[in-house]
Amino acid sequence: QVQLLESGGGLVQPGGSLRLSCAASTRFRSINAMGWFRQAPGNQREMVATITSGGSTNYTDSVKGRFTVSRDITQNTVYLQMNSLTPEDTAVYYCNANVRNVWTGRSDDYWGQGTQVTVSS
Repeated sequence: QVQLLESGGGLVQPGGSLRLSCAASTRFRSINAMGWFRQAPGNQREMVATITSGGSTNYTDSVKGRFTVSRDITQNTVYLQMNSLTPEDTAVYYCNANVRNVWTGRSDDYWGQGTQVTVSS
């Protein structure tokens, strides 16, 4: 069983910053990659940023230069530092982990419960 525990969402003014955290609890599994997705009302869920076990990162164009994804391997935790936030960043942010079962070799995606980020004056 894999559980993802998110924290760090909230209300912030335009131009402000927030830091999201997501801790993964795994057993007999290794993490291939972790990342963040978001979904605004009426929109599809979109990838925001991901980081692989090797440290390679990927960002959606709209957040490049403003958001930074990082990880703590020892704690199975991924972070998303969000700077220069705009109202367009308002959404529910979901943590994602692609995890491989060390016994079967199968990889699956797991999701956190989501945390609300609201950017408003």
